Amino acid sequence: MDTIVAIQGIKGSYHHQVAQAYFGEEVMVDECLSFQELVKSLESGKSTDAVMAIENSIAGSIIPNYAYIDEHNLEIVGEYFLPIHHCLMALGNQKIADIKEVYSHPMALLQCKDFFNHYDHIKLVEDVDTAEVAKRIQEKQLRNIAAVAGAGAAGIYGLSILAEEIQTIKSNATRFFILKGKNAKKIPKSEVNKASIKFYTDHKRGSLASVLNVMSDCNLNLTKIQSLPIIDEPWRYSFFIDTTFDSYEGFSKAMSILNIMAYDVKILGEYKNQNG
Repeated sequence: MDTIVAIQGIKGSYHHQVAQAYFGEEVMVDECLSFQELVKSLESGKSTDAVMAIENSIAGSIIPNYAYIDEHNLEIVGEYFLPIHHCLMALGNQKIADIKEVYSHPMALLQCKDFFNHYDHIKLVEDVDTAEVAKRIQEKQLRNIAAVAGAGAAGIYGLSILAEEIQTIKSNATRFFILKGKNAKKIPKSEVNKASIKFYTDHKRGSLASVLNVMSDCNLNLTKIQSLPIIDEPWRYSFFIDTTFDSYEGFSKAMSILNIMAYDVKILGEYKNQNG
């Protein structure tokens, strides 16, 4: 079967950029307008792989996506860090003064908050996808309406860029997971130097600290920790952790100990560290 990558959004979106960068410019994509639809695409076999945003350097973690990966037993087989360059775009022969409303994904709007503070006449409207708004503006020839999206979307859908680099923090970047379903092909252990794991601990003082000390003793470097409520157990939390390591043996030893100390221990993925 050919590689078909499920993306959240349509061609020209940031997910599409990651799919092209990771799998090649000509990669086939299944366009999904929600992460739930993306998961269904991967589980049903409609797609062979998926690209899923997991955190942004400004806006933080996309919490529901951790739950999707865990609950649907998806496997993380890679990661990709994409610098985000937001542009304001609209149909040609318009200026920012002509724009009355700007549509985009909520996270994109949040990342450009300071820019729009200078334009009180513009109403910000949350939408499902950055590139999908750009496509709609072109198809319906919507004037006085603009989109926030990447420059690639302007090129694909024939819009004019009114302002570039409008994100508040210029070093803005989003981290994406590359996902496969239950039968994901493993990469050689010799190439693995990063992992994502999930567990929960006893609800008593020092439980989490003890786990983290074990990881440190096994020469694992904690790069991310995220807690999520356990739905059917009020005030208890699962922990999602990313860790890097030089030796897979050290990681394996830590996991053996963790299986004794913690509960519901699950390796969500073993892959190559793309940011180091």
